[in-house]
Amino acid sequence: MENLDQHPYYIEKEYNIKVAKGQTPERLDVYLTSLIFNATRARVQKAIEAGKVIVNGKSGKNSRKVQPNDNIVCVLLKAPPIELLPQNIPLDIAHEDEVCIVVNKPAGMVTHPGFGNRYGTLVNAILYHYGMRSPIAIESDVDEPDEDVDSEIDEAEAEGEIFAKDEIRPGIVHRLDKDTSGLLVLAKNPEAHTFLARQFANRTTEREYNAIVWGNFKEDEGVIEGDIGRSPRDRKLFAIVKKGGKYAKTEYKVLERYEFATLIKLKLHTGRTHQIRVHLASIHHPVFGDKAYGGDAILYSGQMPQLRKKAAECISLAQRQLLHARTLGFKHPVSREFLSFSSELPDDFQKVINRLKE
Repeated sequence: MENLDQHPYYIEKEYNIKVAKGQTPERLDVYLTSLIFNATRARVQKAIEAGKVIVNGKSGKNSRKVQPNDNIVCVLLKAPPIELLPQNIPLDIAHEDEVCIVVNKPAGMVTHPGFGNRYGTLVNAILYHYGMRSPIAIESDVDEPDEDVDSEIDEAEAEGEIFAKDEIRPGIVHRLDKDTSGLLVLAKNPEAHTFLARQFANRTTEREYNAIVWGNFKEDEGVIEGDIGRSPRDRKLFAIVKKGGKYAKTEYKVLERYEFATLIKLKLHTGRTHQIRVHLASIHHPVFGDKAYGGDAILYSGQMPQLRKKAAECISLAQRQLLHARTLGFKHPVSREFLSFSSELPDDFQKVINRLKE
């Protein structure tokens, strides 16, 4: 795959503003932030400090009071249009027909374009597989957050608004985290997409995962429940919350027990972002190798040097959260037949299991 810049250069956009006659005096940075659609105060302040905001022919200051009839020229840096580039990336296809395709996504591949992941995604690969060759430029009114600025905009919320557009997610019905491997179904037309999406919304699909988690469960099976929402500590992550979250339910069953880890099967009763990872971390059994939720630290190996060494070797073998979407079933959009697919555990997953068994 060609070497493409995941963080393209920002481009300048000029705004020419005539302040209304009835405008009450207001700080320049506050005024521009409220006036320019989706501008963040941090980015406006950065432009003012760089001399990119001219008021009545003179450089403005953040604290300057805007007056009626002022003439303002403001130049802000904006991300270029999102470009959907068909890319010749090999796909592991479990099923394909005229209306849908089931793909076994490898760990490390992002499902669809997002901040810092404009290329190399499943969508880029699917477009090429469908025969497209020309890039598709998509304009967006929502601005991407500047990585160099402590922006007041919630990056995760902005990403959801930009990249939830159907044209940026052609055929995507559901998604898997970047470092989660396994089965995904994509629709080839709007009717199939609606039919499949309804099944996911109504929880009538079959979805089972395998995971290696830290520690040993007391019971052989159980249910984890807890409302999931944005983490108050890190807005890019999720957590069990008392207020403002959405109900989530995960069922688990122990498949194999090891010295300091367990192989389990999981069934989703709801479909919240990071649901499995958050639920397992909340009961102190984080997914093995999960950097975001504490699974990349050595846990439950006790003080025995040989066990700590073995745990470190397993983490080194994993290099990601060991979570795999193994089974996927749904009713076909045309035939209405219930189709079920299963995928083998990836090599890295199996290597860790082999080491744990030694």
